[in-house]
Amino acid sequence: MGKAAALCGGGGGSGNGNNSNSTRGLVSLLSAVPCLACQELPAMSAEPGGRGGGGPAGGPPAAPGSDTYKGWLFKWTNYLKGYQRRWFVLSNGLLSYYRSSATVRSDGSSWKRVKNTPVPIQKTGTQAEMAHTCRGTINLSTAHIDTEDSCNIVLSNGGRTYHLKANSEVERQRWVTALELAKAKAIRMRNNQSDDSGDEEPASQSDKSELHGTLKTLSSKLEDLSTCNDLIAKHGAALQRSLSELENLKLPAESGEKIKAVNERATLFRITSNAMINACRDFLDLAETHSRKWQRMLQYEREQRIRLEETIEQLAKQHNSLERACRGAPGLSSSSTGITSTAKGSVQSAKGEASDEDEETEYFDAMEDAPAFITVTADPKHHRRSGSNLSGASEGHPEDWNLEDSVFESSNQSSYNESTCKDLLPKKRRRTRIPDKPNYSLNLWSIMKNCIGKELSKIPMPVNFNEPLSMLQRLTEDLEYHELLDKAVKCESSTEQMCFVAAFSVSSYSTTVHRTAKPFNPLLGETYELDRLEEFGFRSLCEQVSHHPPAAAHHVYSKRGWTLWQEITIASKFRGKYLSIMPLGAIHLEFHSSGNHYVWRKVTSTVHNIIVGKLWIDQSGEIEIVNHKSKDKCQLKFTPYSYFSRDVPRKVTGVVSDADGKAHYVMSGTWDEKMECSKIVQSSHGSTSTEGKQKTVYQTLSPKVLWKKYPLPENAENMYFFSDLALTLNEPEERVAPTDSRLRPDQRLMESGRWDEANVEKQRLEEKQRAVRRRREAEAVEALEEGKDYEGYIPLWFERKVDAVTGELICVYKGGYWEAKDKQDWSTCPDIF
Repeated sequence: MGKAAALCGGGGGSGNGNNSNSTRGLVSLLSAVPCLACQELPAMSAEPGGRGGGGPAGGPPAAPGSDTYKGWLFKWTNYLKGYQRRWFVLSNGLLSYYRSSATVRSDGSSWKRVKNTPVPIQKTGTQAEMAHTCRGTINLSTAHIDTEDSCNIVLSNGGRTYHLKANSEVERQRWVTALELAKAKAIRMRNNQSDDSGDEEPASQSDKSELHGTLKTLSSKLEDLSTCNDLIAKHGAALQRSLSELENLKLPAESGEKIKAVNERATLFRITSNAMINACRDFLDLAETHSRKWQRMLQYEREQRIRLEETIEQLAKQHNSLERACRGAPGLSSSSTGITSTAKGSVQSAKGEASDEDEETEYFDAMEDAPAFITVTADPKHHRRSGSNLSGASEGHPEDWNLEDSVFESSNQSSYNESTCKDLLPKKRRRTRIPDKPNYSLNLWSIMKNCIGKELSKIPMPVNFNEPLSMLQRLTEDLEYHELLDKAVKCESSTEQMCFVAAFSVSSYSTTVHRTAKPFNPLLGETYELDRLEEFGFRSLCEQVSHHPPAAAHHVYSKRGWTLWQEITIASKFRGKYLSIMPLGAIHLEFHSSGNHYVWRKVTSTVHNIIVGKLWIDQSGEIEIVNHKSKDKCQLKFTPYSYFSRDVPRKVTGVVSDADGKAHYVMSGTWDEKMECSKIVQSSHGSTSTEGKQKTVYQTLSPKVLWKKYPLPENAENMYFFSDLALTLNEPEERVAPTDSRLRPDQRLMESGRWDEANVEKQRLEEKQRAVRRRREAEAVEALEEGKDYEGYIPLWFERKVDAVTGELICVYKGGYWEAKDKQDWSTCPDIF
């Protein structure tokens, strides 16, 4: 031992220069010196093919930085099975594990070790293949290595995490050393490959050769540094063990030998430290020599990035200019805005036919084309009077479409007159404005580039992308045109009633045309009430019943004769150029007097120009509204926007038919402006389209307006484009539940313009929710270990039931909220804010 220390001392003296060979010779010499930590363990065996030893403890490597390291470790599987013994193989920067230590030779034969002797394995079918197949692999070049306690190792790489446990602290330290060395080598290999493949730098062949030579020298020095670091850790552990033995020594006779061993350890540790310092000095000298070159290269990359950003910005401007020019071209503009023409005998084709589409159509999910049809406006003078009413058969008469006798009378001017009529009613005065939106700049790409492919609800977003409303309040905003349902109650015909229900389903999208901001994700247990019972005859309640996936339950009761309920789950994906928002879940509407039960689902919303350009929203897909009592149906098609389509943007078309499939009404309009309804007086089959589909020709009466959008309030562009109803949704109210969205602090701070404080508060609330979720998971594990059932989170005001109509399991209102509000008894509400 002393002789070895003396030799090492000589090597350390020669390592003061910049010669890497002398340092490497020192490392080789130090590696041959035995230590107390390794004397009792077998050395790494050298099998053909670079196989390292693999005893039960996974023997130590032959030298630091060996290419292969194998052994047994315990891997965490799940809460039922806990830690399971697995065979791990570390090779070429990859850590793989198997159920057994069987390996495959270069000739393809399987073998295992029995008493340090390779023994062939007889293949016994699927079970043997399962036992010897690789169960998983993790790349160490991008992995994070952490140690929890004396025996545990945690490896994490992106979404994959391995929790490993060794038999002892010594074995754990060997694995950590091997993993760190393998990680450093994998990083070097990855960097070398990326440098070798990079040909975009404006450098000559000599510069490239010089660069590769420099990188090779730096890699050599870094390898020496890592090896010395490993030796310091190993000998330091041995020195600590020797000192501990010295302290516990009782017999004075043995003191001399122990003190001698400690001195040798200290000398060896000092020599290794000197070598470490010399290697560091060499590495720093090389880094300083080439620092200017790295700076020039970095400056070049920065200039290239600036040029790329300027090019993208210029392309975006050209794109917008082209779009405006395309819209203003006379040949591409549409002179009509409805599905039917007011001129006698004029014919228009519905959007059911295929139209020219550009590359933007890739943004929309494929869907079946609606049946193509043509509408012809009939002349009322050519029809005889009859005693049939509006609710008659498909072949109706013009006097059936008399505004004085029809329930459609008030609908023709409902859009503007409704607000005037509402002002005559005694009601609470609501606010008409909120603080203006601050003009804060934000680099969108720096946040979004790491979010591609992830679900939107799991991405931490600053409030800069939000609007000061929660998803529960946005859901309540669907009731802005609730008077359509009040009119539908008065309809005697189920097909007439279906027209108003269809118009109501389209009206819920009218507020989204300018609303590109994201609402706040509700916290689990968060609620929102909208009590307009005295003013408009309805009261609404929403509750967040699930967090992952996010799901909200909604219930609305109107004393004017209808009830609406739904459970909506928002599935969203960021695709790089656009964002798809897919509401999942059915909307139920039931009329009290007739018992008509309508069910429909929402279409997909798409937010375009996420990276560059102005954000804009489009709706695409089909809505099928079904009356489960009368079996009437309405098929509505939301036409996706196309640059080269002759139709008006945001167009919606549809047909209302009875249980026998006979068409009664044609629906037409746009989802951001109005919806019209035309009664069909005659239908016939027309010519065949280019796709081979036969068109249906509907002869209709003049269209009547069912719904028209309210104008936005003044200064709406500075108030997040909120409608009159949206401005009142977050208005503070008394006597609401402590879980109400109006009381959410980050949302309130954002509305006040204090965005920095809102971001801090948003992170606090999200962390609080995560802590509650972790506590529930721990309770679930504890219950599982005790053999008890764990129900998980239970909504407070809703309960899960199987819907009798659709057969789906949904959350329905179980009652109690409004009674608790009257008593002001909120003792059962959780503390979420």
